[in-house]
Parts: sequence; structure tokens; C-alpha cells
Amino acid sequence: DVSRPTAKSMIELARAQDEEVGDGTTSVIILAGEVLAMAEPFLRRNIHPTVIVGGYNRALQEALEICEKIAIDVDVRDTKIMGKLVESCIGTKFSSRWNEKMVQMALDAVLRVVVDVGGRKEVDIKRYAKVEKIPGGEIDDCKVLNGVMFNKDVTHSKMRRMIKNPRILLLDCPLEYKKGESQTNMEITEEEDWNTMLRMEEEYIENMCAEIIAFSPDIVITEKGVSDLAQHYLNKANITAFRRLRKTDNNRVARASGATIVSRTDEIQESDIGTGCGLFEVRKVGDEYFTFLEECKDPKACTILLRGGSKDVLNEVERNLQDAMQVVRNVVFEPKLLLGGGCTEMAVACGLAKAGLKVEGVMQWPYMAVGEAMEVIPRTLAQNCGVSVVRAITKLRAKHNTALESGERCVFGINGVTGDVDDMEKNGLYEPYSVKIQTIKTSIESACMILRIDDIVSGSKHSKQ
Repeated sequence: DVSRPTAKSMIELARAQDEEVGDGTTSVIILAGEVLAMAEPFLRRNIHPTVIVGGYNRALQEALEICEKIAIDVDVRDTKIMGKLVESCIGTKFSSRWNEKMVQMALDAVLRVVVDVGGRKEVDIKRYAKVEKIPGGEIDDCKVLNGVMFNKDVTHSKMRRMIKNPRILLLDCPLEYKKGESQTNMEITEEEDWNTMLRMEEEYIENMCAEIIAFSPDIVITEKGVSDLAQHYLNKANITAFRRLRKTDNNRVARASGATIVSRTDEIQESDIGTGCGLFEVRKVGDEYFTFLEECKDPKACTILLRGGSKDVLNEVERNLQDAMQVVRNVVFEPKLLLGGGCTEMAVACGLAKAGLKVEGVMQWPYMAVGEAMEVIPRTLAQNCGVSVVRAITKLRAKHNTALESGERCVFGINGVTGDVDDMEKNGLYEPYSVKIQTIKTSIESACMILRIDDIVSGSKHSKQ
């Protein structure tokens, strides 16, 4: 819990970065801190914050243009380069032992939930790529299902537990007699009236079941309850029923099987029945029953089944997989890559140093300062490896300056393992374009916002000694 307003806004940066692109949270904080530190000498010389902010904004535009120039276009379906990209994201994490499997799972899951909405791509991993963690088994048993699964068993023991090419009907209404909203008291004088009431309740349920049976579905799934009588009628018609399914799970089943969720039984149409699923089966995994809807034709939702020794292992694998899926999602949105290992930051730093010579007046200083601040990323990488920072950075800067003068694209950065200046393309160290751009934008813009603050008025009372 942080009370300092400036620090609070820095924490918000990391949160915004995580929600927007899911990666680069540390880089944002480091870069924003460095950009602010660069502003201190200017403020001491009484350069007005507006001038500094003006220089920073011009540098930001130039930095984005440099990134645009050095970006590499990529085909999302090219599994080799996409694999390299995901590998550089999860290569240093807990699940790196099962790298190949994790990379493939992340690619499969994300590419499965991509849909085109009015000419733009929509990738909703949170809703439609559900991670189901079941303790037991081993990590090699993890897989992405070609369909969905949920933790439910059939409502009646005699119902079918395996159907090929089922017709699926999804409901959002209860298959039981409606209870009154308010309390109702009824006085019955005749014995027949009591039987009539019971019969009316039964007929109401019978009619609902008849409306369902008319479309001859094989599976009925509802988000609400199913009464014993309804189970009896559905079982007689050889229909398998599930009750109280979560709304989110129901949406996933709808996307995978091509069904539409219906709110009233008298509004069912043939087009609402889902026929996209190839196999329905209830299986026992561990000590619980799970329903699998697999072999779907072009499913737009999927379930990722994770197995592992303990809950802690599963949670860690899930976190790593989420990071990997975010990386793939970013590239699907914007199929461009930049080189990692501080290569992009150094290219921006050298480009800004050269472009800064053309900027006139006092604004030139803050403009050049952004370039210097960019070097913090390769510098931190070199520090983490325990090598001589000055030597590594000087060598890297020299390589980038030489390439800039000859008009070539430089591919050198800091190798995160050895700390040497190395060829990033050969090592396959790539990062999504959108993550880098978001990092640079967020950090510089937040530094500008903090610089514009004149004073902080704190509302807390000092406790009396």
C-alpha cells in the first residue's frame, strides 16, 4: 500500500501495461524512472517543465518512427518464428523444461479463438481460452482440446454418456415449475382442486419438455435447474441433460459447437441447435467427472487442460502459459516483431542522438536526454549478467552507430545469458512490436505527466508527538 502519489501513478503504469499487452511491466517502470531522472538537471537549470515535456514528446514521435522502420513483418501462421518469439518470452521461466510443448499450446490456443469482427481481429483469451487445472498426472499430459470441457456430470444416471456428432441445445431458463416472486397463500376447499394444481404444474413442465423434444436434440444444457420430472421426460426421449452450468462455460460451448443460447423454450429454432461438435463424452479425470465436447469443426473457443504434480506447479505453469498467450495475441493483432536484448532500445538511442542535432534551441537537450534514457534497458541487461557494463554498452553503441551511418539495420544486442554483444537474429530473440511501442509510449507519457505537476498537497494530518 503506497501513499506517495507519484509512486502510485508509477504502479498504475505497470498495471496498465499488464492489462493492455500483458508483458513489459518491468521495462515500463525502469524506463519511466530513467526519463524522469534525466529531467532533474534541466529543472535545476530553471528550464520550464513545458519545454522539457515538448522535447520529450518530439523524441517520442521520432522513437516510434525508428521502431516502425526497423520492425520485421511476420506471418502469424509461420510456426518457426512464432515459436522463437514465445520461447524468448517463457525461456527463463519455470516451464522452460517443457518449452516446445508450452510454445505449441500457446500458439494453438490463441489461433483457435481468433475471430474476424467487421474487418478487425478479435482475440478474447480471457473468455474463450479457459485453463482447466487438474492436479495429478504429469506436465507432459497437458494439451489444448479441439473443443471444450467443463466439470459436470449428467443429471440422471441412465442418460447417455457418449454421443457421436450430437445435436446440442443451450438454454438460459429453468426446466422446473416457476415459483412465485412474492409469497402467495391459497385456500383449497375441494380435494380435486389440489390435484388440478399439481396437474397444472406437471403439464407446464411437460409442455416445456415437449417443445424441446420437438427439435430432437441429443444434449440439453441449461444454466438454471432441471426438475426431476423434466429429467424423466428428457430421459424417456433419450436426451442427455446438464444443469446449472456457468454462464462463461455456456458461452464457450456455444462458440465451440455453433449453437445459440435460447432464453425461452417456445422460441427455439432449428438454427439454434449446435451441430459443430464431433464427439461428446463424460470421462472421469482424477476423482471427478468432466464433460468433453471434442473434435469440433472450426471451434472458436477451447479449453487448455493442465496436469501437474501439485496445485503450486499448476499455478506456475498457468501463469507462464498466460504470458505466452498474451505474446501470441499481440502479434496476431499487429503482425510485426522487433529484436530483443536491448537491440531496439539502442537503435532508438543512436537514432535520437543523430536526429537531435537538427532540433533547435533549448528543446534539444531534453530531446537528446530521451535517447540517453533508452540505454537503461541494455545497461540493466548487462548488469544482470555481471559483465563490465561500460565495455558492453560502448561496444554495442559503436556497432549501432556504424550501422546507422552506413544506413544498414543493426541486429546486435546484449545476450541475456553470457552478457556478450551478440547477433539477436541468430539467437532468435524477438519481441512483439506492440509491447515495445506500448512500453515507450507509456513510460514517456507518464514522465511528462509527472513533470507537469507543480506541487503535491497532502491531506493527511501529522500525528501530534
